[in-house]
Amino acid sequence: MSQSAPFEIFLVAQPGLEEVLAEEARAAGFGPVAPGRGGVSFPGTWPDVMRANLQLRGAGRVLARIGGFRAMHLAQLDKRARKFDWAAHLRPDVPLRVEVSCRKSKIYHEGAAKERIARAITESLGAPVSEHAALRLMARIEDDLVTFSLDTSGEPLHRRGYKEAVGKAPLRETLAALFLWQCGYVGREPVLDPMCGSGTFPIEAAEIAAGLPPGRARRFAFEDLAGFDADAWVAFGHSAAPHQVPQQFIGYDRDAGAVRMAAQNAERAEVGDLTRFACQPISDLVRPEGPPGLVMVNPPYGARIGNRKLLFGLYARLGEVLMREMHGWRVGLVTSDGGLAKTTGLPFLPPGPPVAHGGLKVTLWRTDPL
Repeated sequence: MSQSAPFEIFLVAQPGLEEVLAEEARAAGFGPVAPGRGGVSFPGTWPDVMRANLQLRGAGRVLARIGGFRAMHLAQLDKRARKFDWAAHLRPDVPLRVEVSCRKSKIYHEGAAKERIARAITESLGAPVSEHAALRLMARIEDDLVTFSLDTSGEPLHRRGYKEAVGKAPLRETLAALFLWQCGYVGREPVLDPMCGSGTFPIEAAEIAAGLPPGRARRFAFEDLAGFDADAWVAFGHSAAPHQVPQQFIGYDRDAGAVRMAAQNAERAEVGDLTRFACQPISDLVRPEGPPGLVMVNPPYGARIGNRKLLFGLYARLGEVLMREMHGWRVGLVTSDGGLAKTTGLPFLPPGPPVAHGGLKVTLWRTDPL
């Protein structure tokens, strides 16, 4: 892991949120940032890779483009893969998983290409190649150009390391973070979720307000790369103290089990003191004391939970209560069904782009202060 020579870093985004992730990356000091299909790229170094994994809330993975070459046929791929400087990045004692994709290239047989690359690594470096290895090397062969990328994250980055308990149809933390960003949330106002489920929105908002890095409680694949400095990483990862936060982050749900899960998740995320969860239906919602903030809600969609027809009444009641009780607050609502969103009667701005989520396309609907 050379600390000096820059290379391309690619942040994987949920399709539809590339521009939003680019905004977050720029605000975090990465760049120049270029959004593209499926993610965001920028030049950087290994410390940037570590910081991106630790600090960025909206990235699904962080990929390091470690190099490549042209190859017109399998024999050439084999020869050049054996000359590639694997030892600069990989350790001979750490198993590796190899994945290959081919597009518009003379080399079109992905299985044969994978076999050549895997054998080159094993025979030149000594690292074992296994389908079950945690560390992943991706080779993309496009227009006869072979590009190698390392998945430096390992487990997807939405797995923050604290959410042991989840309810039905949970929203990924990475999506929640980018939806909060789209709503203009930067940690300086209260956030309330009247249908909180496992607590993703209030917990994510509380972490942002406290300045707690999302990756602080988990391990990353880059820790198994050659030249990784464990002492420097420990110092780097634990350098920031949490901010003092005056506001509260509130979650309600009519399911007592969900409320219990959310409170446990908040404790594990070290924001138990900043969050408050209680069991209550939408109809009992009243505006909290203090300054206005942001209501973030991810109601049932009908496509996955329950019957859509039964949800029209729920959405109408949600809109009615928010209009009555939450004067001055903004609303962000995530749903796969525009018809249900409009049933709330809330004064929505033009909706955001559709975003892939668990086999569905969800959309963020936002309001100005009510």
